[in-house]
Order: sequence, then structure tokens, then C-alpha cells
Amino acid sequence: MDIIHILDLIGTFVFAISGIRVASRNDMDIFGATVVGFVTAIGGGTVRDLLLNNHPITWMADITYPLVILAAVPFTFVMGKRLNNFSKTLFIFDTIGIALFTIIGMEKALSLGLSPFIAGLMGMITAVVGGVTRDVLCREIPLIFRKEIYATACLAGAVIFYVGLEFNLPNNLNYLITTAFIITIRTVSIKMNWSLPKMKKV
Repeated sequence: MDIIHILDLIGTFVFAISGIRVASRNDMDIFGATVVGFVTAIGGGTVRDLLLNNHPITWMADITYPLVILAAVPFTFVMGKRLNNFSKTLFIFDTIGIALFTIIGMEKALSLGLSPFIAGLMGMITAVVGGVTRDVLCREIPLIFRKEIYATACLAGAVIFYVGLEFNLPNNLNYLITTAFIITIRTVSIKMNWSLPKMKKV
């Protein structure tokens, strides 16, 4: 198991936690929270694989992913509000997760011969669709549509990753640069309260 796979599993675990926490704040029972945790963690990758006609679906081919998500359920309920003390840590791993999901989505699309533009979109879909589905199921306006530089950071990271490929950077170095770039964009945008311009009412 390489470092990218390990970090991908950590990202999956943290995404599942975020889904379970949102579900608990909306008074869902443990089954509902588990479902929301699953779709948050694997929703983006599932949609990507379906769009790319890539079978078997990643989490179906590797039982480790469902097991990691299931482990997040008791962990979240045992930790409860104490997770608030680790909000910065969760943020870092969440951001590492979206960076890795962006990279993995791009690599899959590029390996199938798709254009860099479509590959970038596949990377973004991998990273953000799970969170969008989570918010819809919990009857909230998806986070990426109302505040924070989130999907935009993924697209910017996708550009950086592709540039690294064009310059034949070693894979691990390219992963590191792309991840650091996305983390920097998200961190700075939150500290500076940056967001995209809102649409005027029409």
C-alpha cells in the first residue's frame, strides 16, 4: 500500500466524519447518518466512475473503503463534540482529501485518453460531489455554492497538476506541489474571507 492510497483512505475517513456530523446536527438516526457518511466519502468517486464508464466502481473493488467509512461512524459518535477540538486537523485532512481526490480523478480521466479540460472536471467532481450530495440530503444549500473557495481550489489545483505532468515532474513531487497549492488556496481564502462574487437578484 503506497502513501497515496493511505492518504486517500484518511481523506475518505475524514469526509465520512464530516457527513456524519452534518447528519447528526439534523437529528438523523444512526442509519441516516451512516448513509450520509457513505455518500459524502464516496459520492464523488462513484459519479466519476459512472461518467467515465470505469468498472468496477472503486469502492466496490476495494473493500477497505467501505470498512473505513463504517469505522468513522462509531468513532464520530464516541468522540462527539470533542471533535471540535480537532477542527484544524480535520480541516487539513479534508483539504488533503479533496486534493488527492482531484488528482485521482484527473489521472483516471487522462489514462482513458480524455482531454485535460475534461480530466480537470473529473477531478473536481471526484472532490466535491460527495459534499454536495451530503448537503442536499441534509436540506442545506451546498457549501460550495454559497461560501468558501472550494471547487475553485480543486480546479486551480488540477491546472497545477497538469502543468507538472507536462514538465515531467516526478509523481510524488507533483502530488506534493498540487496538494500544498490547494491547501494554501483554501487556508488563505478562509483567513481572508475570500469568496466568489454573488449573483445579483434578477
